[in-house]
Amino acid sequence: MSSGNTWDTLATLANKIQKVHLKDLISEPHREQYCLIEKNGIILDLSRQKIDREVLKHLFQLSTERQLVERIKSMFKGEQVNDTEKRAALHIALRAKRNQRIEVCGENVMVEIYAVLDKISQFVCRVREGTFRGFTNKPIKNFISIGIGGSYLGPEFVYEALRSDPEAKKAADGYCLRFLSNVDPVDYFRVIQGLNPEETLAVIVSKSFTTPETMRNARNIRQWFINALSEDSISHHMVAVSTNLEAVRDFGIDPENAFGFWDWVGGRYSVCSAVGILPLSLYFGFDTMREFLDGAQDMDQHFVHTPMEQNIPLLMGLVGVWNRTFLGYPVRALLPYSQALLRFPAHIQQVDMESNGKSVDRHGSVVSFPTGPINFGEPGTNGQHSFYQLLHQGKTIVPADFIGYIHSHQDISTDEISAHDELMCNLFAQPDALALGKTAEECRKEGIAEYLIPHRTFPGNRPSTILLLTKLNAFALGQLLAIFEHRTVVEGFLWDINSFDQWGVELGKVLAKDIRQQMIQYRKKSGQAKIALSNPCSEKLLKKYLDSC
Repeated sequence: MSSGNTWDTLATLANKIQKVHLKDLISEPHREQYCLIEKNGIILDLSRQKIDREVLKHLFQLSTERQLVERIKSMFKGEQVNDTEKRAALHIALRAKRNQRIEVCGENVMVEIYAVLDKISQFVCRVREGTFRGFTNKPIKNFISIGIGGSYLGPEFVYEALRSDPEAKKAADGYCLRFLSNVDPVDYFRVIQGLNPEETLAVIVSKSFTTPETMRNARNIRQWFINALSEDSISHHMVAVSTNLEAVRDFGIDPENAFGFWDWVGGRYSVCSAVGILPLSLYFGFDTMREFLDGAQDMDQHFVHTPMEQNIPLLMGLVGVWNRTFLGYPVRALLPYSQALLRFPAHIQQVDMESNGKSVDRHGSVVSFPTGPINFGEPGTNGQHSFYQLLHQGKTIVPADFIGYIHSHQDISTDEISAHDELMCNLFAQPDALALGKTAEECRKEGIAEYLIPHRTFPGNRPSTILLLTKLNAFALGQLLAIFEHRTVVEGFLWDINSFDQWGVELGKVLAKDIRQQMIQYRKKSGQAKIALSNPCSEKLLKKYLDSC
């Protein structure tokens, strides 16, 4: 769906604005009036994006034509926005207030959500107060969260973000949390290193309790407990986030220690469910995670109630569509100037690319324009000494989102300015350097040798956004997560694709299952079974692997 005067007008405006350098757009009088938004303790600076009032006007018009606000409200009401799986997409309900009413098929899901949250709160209290103990009656102080994909990336990003926050760090004192995700045995051995099984609790995160990688790792951890303690120890040292209570019981886990979630929560949107809240609450305490949920709820309310012109995630989504579809930029970077957010780019990479990596619309028709961009990123200033060379002087233009905080978790002052000041100097400098560049004439004025001038000029004209927040605590982290979740949803709605299914992850799983069976048969028959794959080269590679190990 790309026809219509507004779409065509935006395409024309894109051709026109590509001829205008960002330094000219930035110098536009009163640009801050529509490019600088301050809401809910967050400042969004869009001044370095290749937009002007005319572009924004038509992006707002496109939003109206695509019924963006109505579709957002439909999602918040629990209506079926996941068309292919015939489900709601209600991650926003996971952090809503207890007294709100959000229905799915006529049932108020808030009752179920708070039943699980209350159960988590009570269990966490028992563990942290020492009434729930290990098999040998030792208190639990180590936690292993076993999951993969959305069951791992979201919780790990939150863990890394909060573990240096003074309040969260104080609450976590004396405890250890590790994540086991990769089926590679190296990950398993790294996770258990130095842990005492008698003092360790494992949380298995799998809705169906059949996810191959997760269950392989769960069986390995189960055997670790059995070897160190006994088979009877499992109910004291393993709990589950799952809805398959029969499989949980068969595994040896007390079904009372299983915490549910729902099919209207996609894995990459599930960090606010028991998937994230249980292991993170065991480590940080439930009160810290309640603040995180409240922060996400705060941004949810901003998103659904704030007009387009002042709506932070909505504006970011509009700019995302403008950059990808109309200006044709295939990649974007997420650059948090906070080491605490080192895993945030990886989480948003999944949220965005699994959601909007689609080439057909909701109705199954092939789209005629580019959709989801490639997402990548690293914390500043590390990234500056890695891939910023390409950002500044490469042929590929990569729009970037910079994130910074006024107050750091920690700071060091040994010079005229502190370490955090130094970090922020780089944050403020890089977006302007990308936008403004450096001309040959400026190089000559600096006395740079003529033969070096082509190497020392910077084209500039590279768009970026700055998000500036006050401090990175649990509440603000919830806000940040919700901003990027909602940006993804806005882009999907405007492209008219389904941001809530992920059929693309299935094919490889099916093929791996077939290869697994052939591998088993080949070894059972001592290399005499036939290997049959669709690619002859793959057959030779698999046979080489099997014959060599």
